[in-house]
Amino acid sequence: MNSEKRIRDYGITIGSLKRGKLNAITDVNSVKVGHVTLDENNIKTGVTAIIPHSGNLFKEKVTASSYVLNGYGKSIGLMQINEIGSIETPIILTNTFSVGTAYNAVIEYMLKDNEDIGIATGTINPIICECNDGYLNDIRNQGIKTKHVISAIKNARKNFKEGSVGAGTGMSCLGLKGGIGTASRILELDNNTYTIGSLILSNFGKGTDLLIDGIKAGKIINNNLTEEDKGSIIIIIATDIPLSNRQLKRVCKRAVVGLVRTGSYIGNGSGDIIIGFTTANNISHYELRDFIPHKVINENKIDLLFRAVAESVEESILNSLISANKIIGRNHHIRPILKDYLNLILNKKS
Repeated sequence: MNSEKRIRDYGITIGSLKRGKLNAITDVNSVKVGHVTLDENNIKTGVTAIIPHSGNLFKEKVTASSYVLNGYGKSIGLMQINEIGSIETPIILTNTFSVGTAYNAVIEYMLKDNEDIGIATGTINPIICECNDGYLNDIRNQGIKTKHVISAIKNARKNFKEGSVGAGTGMSCLGLKGGIGTASRILELDNNTYTIGSLILSNFGKGTDLLIDGIKAGKIINNNLTEEDKGSIIIIIATDIPLSNRQLKRVCKRAVVGLVRTGSYIGNGSGDIIIGFTTANNISHYELRDFIPHKVINENKIDLLFRAVAESVEESILNSLISANKIIGRNHHIRPILKDYLNLILNKKS
């Protein structure tokens, strides 16, 4: 976003559904995203924070679910999401060796505004997800500190950058420079307008498998791409459509459609994690009623959401690639950037 060109600015239109105003996960009302980027010498890493709403998340949780497509990952908090069906902290994305730091930072951040946690009530469930940026980043240095995580949370806003920023700074995807990408779709249900959006951290795939709107782009730029597939992807889905956590899990599963449309075959060493939440069915921590009314979508109408998620995730991945800038990482490692090849790809198509 901001002033950077995105995949649609090159005449590539993914799917048929209408995009949101920002074409971002933050088109969902109340959702914000913050970054902290570390880009100095061999340190090429960062933190990205997704904030479901601006209130007290512990006291007003969002209904949520997750789906593990391939479990080669070190995420924290997924077990409780799936058991209880809610999220009660910001969602943090970072590199593999910074998961513990991010966990401790979220606890510190949440305790400051919730004096009851651990005393008058239970504990908290931080949500931390990771990808391995060790090809470009000196991951052994463990450059992420508590202050970086808290700063990413506090810096969250509606308009945020994509590509080589935040958690995406050192990521690689489909033989190219990967990173952060986002997109959204607008849906009409019962004469009301709703939004579903996705944010992804792309770090997966074999270079020659790259697909762009059905074009075999990886084959066109074959000589410049590596043949490895040792990465991962984290996919965050947000919506203001009323859904149960069971329905959210069904929506999360459809993210795989957008993923494979860009060339992933979900490799053995890939951690493919999807988390989804809705801002429409909040859960009060101190709820006193015995029964809580929750609105849910008619299951016969859910296909529209499945299509929206597939389109949004596919476009998010392409946005992460086209927005990425060249990074010279540790040991002078470099990944090519999609911007340098897109004209060649489009000319071959025509």
